[in-house]
Amino acid sequence: MSVRNLVSKGPVCAGLLALVCLAPGVAHASGLNGYEKGVRGLGRGGAFVAGADDLGAINYNPAGIFGAGSQMFVDATFGIFDANYTRQSLLRQVDPNTGETVGTFEQTFETVDGSAVPLPIPTLAGSFMPHPDWVVAVGVSAPSALLTSYPEEVNGQPAPQRYQLFSLDGSLLLNIGGYVAWRPVDQLTIGLGLEVLVGSFNSRQALSGCLPDRFFCAPEDPEWDLVAEIGAAPIITPSGNVGAIWEFYDGWKLGASFHLPYWIIAPASLESRLPSAAPYRLAEQEGKDATLEFQLPWEIRLGIEARPVKGLAIEVAADYEHWAMHDKITVEPDGIAVTNLPGFPEKYYLPEITIPRNFQSTIQGMIGAEYEIEATRAVSVTPRLGFSYETSATPVEYTSVLTLDSGKATVSGGASVSVGDARFDLVYAHQFIQTVTVSPETARLPQTVPVSANPPEEPNYINGGVYDWRMDIVGVGFAYTFDHPKKRAAEDEEAAPAKPAPKPVPPKEPEPEE
Repeated sequence: MSVRNLVSKGPVCAGLLALVCLAPGVAHASGLNGYEKGVRGLGRGGAFVAGADDLGAINYNPAGIFGAGSQMFVDATFGIFDANYTRQSLLRQVDPNTGETVGTFEQTFETVDGSAVPLPIPTLAGSFMPHPDWVVAVGVSAPSALLTSYPEEVNGQPAPQRYQLFSLDGSLLLNIGGYVAWRPVDQLTIGLGLEVLVGSFNSRQALSGCLPDRFFCAPEDPEWDLVAEIGAAPIITPSGNVGAIWEFYDGWKLGASFHLPYWIIAPASLESRLPSAAPYRLAEQEGKDATLEFQLPWEIRLGIEARPVKGLAIEVAADYEHWAMHDKITVEPDGIAVTNLPGFPEKYYLPEITIPRNFQSTIQGMIGAEYEIEATRAVSVTPRLGFSYETSATPVEYTSVLTLDSGKATVSGGASVSVGDARFDLVYAHQFIQTVTVSPETARLPQTVPVSANPPEEPNYINGGVYDWRMDIVGVGFAYTFDHPKKRAAEDEEAAPAKPAPKPVPPKEPEPEE
């Protein structure tokens, strides 16, 4: 590919790369997910597959909505997040005549702090029973992803993470679904959900318009930085889930659910501030529309719950997400061109772009328990505890502040207070997250340098360094049940016609004495 073509498409290509690299970080509720959704489910450590019995089940196993009966349900969790990133990179000294590397030095940058505004991650749902063996529900939930922000400057200098991310402010995604659960026999319930992921996505970050191999500039010369502001809207992506709960023995349940993947095809737009370097001073962007396409993983949850004594429930569960299918992203520009670049075509239209992602699948193990204590005939208190551990969806060498993930253990605790048919829920959770160190030698996230004739022999990798972050979660919820499902035996007994009362037997007259 010619230098001319890549110079002319540089700013727009860089901006689109920013969009597609950022999108998956907020588009799905797991893998890169911050934590489990729902107050009660999180309080059980995510072990809410076999024991799901309220409308929080739409996030875990749709068969569990049968236990909700006719119910109104609302809860929200808040993630309290902060991060530190100390970038490390290899500084190469190059012979200007031969282009050969004559010296390599490791450089450590100022530590940069990232944060996210604690926004509510809600679940809103309602259900009713059109028949004693059927429950129908509708619900809205949001992915528990974090909209992180990082500074543009540190101590008066351009921030070292600027080629990874500035901000995700303005993004909003919601999962809207309709669900049905059916009880063919007392011991088995089957659930099905049809969902649509809707919303918009916004991001901002810096990229580089620097020519390769220091021909005119250094790889991270701020004069050659461009700032891309990208939006993707509307995002409308259908999906669905199916699940079952089987009480195979008195007090023992098995649960399983399967969530379909997301096939995302969304329109995108780009606004960019081009570099201040001389070759870009007269350049302009024409058009801003494109289409991006990628896949997000399918998911399987399995769980087994035991109720050994009255009021006590203990569940062990596992979750597998096939993030390995998220291997690339395709971008199809729609008439985007750059004009007024000296010495190049008046207009150059971008071709299709394919970006590799190289994610890996994740496994999560969970255990949780809760115990209902009756305070009075109308009031009960249910404390609960949970623990989970999840592997990382991002390989170490591809870790960045944009796709921040690692192995993490979550400890949670919560409680419910039930007063009649109303229930109030609380949860607190803390994550113990493994610090990730990406050595500059193994880092594999290259700086976007679209102005290059051929890929450089020694790319400038931008994600080396030490990543350290913390997460606490708090949440509140409320549920009100208007009508509880009943066991078939009880229903049959109520439906059976009443037997007539036996006729009184008259007292037997005493026999006369002789």
